[in-house]
Amino acid sequence: MSDKLTLIVGATTNPGRYAYFAASRLADAGIPFIPIGIKSGEVFGEKILDIRTKPELKSIHTITLYLGPVNQQEWIDYLIGLKPKRIIFNPGTENPVFFEKAKAQGIEVLPACTLVMLGSGQY
Repeated sequence: MSDKLTLIVGATTNPGRYAYFAASRLADAGIPFIPIGIKSGEVFGEKILDIRTKPELKSIHTITLYLGPVNQQEWIDYLIGLKPKRIIFNPGTENPVFFEKAKAQGIEVLPACTLVMLGSGQY
């Protein structure tokens, strides 16, 4: 069991989406995760939290993003305020403004793919 509690931003119950694959792979790897987004439901035993309520979350190690830059704007300050150690910007989610804001707060910024990182032991 890892202590890298991961927040999956843009979580979904749609098995065709990369955020769903990430939840599956994290669950298989024994890495605890919290799914959050605007869709309701449950993935791999975890209830998807409603990001619109900006829930107070503690001890987030990693945020993995599955929201495009246009949809990130409203949540940037909230996500940075969770004080993660790192944010993984999956392909298509790269956002220079978010990068710089996160870096300024001492957060590691990775333009990478969570699925590749998990599959190659780099997570």
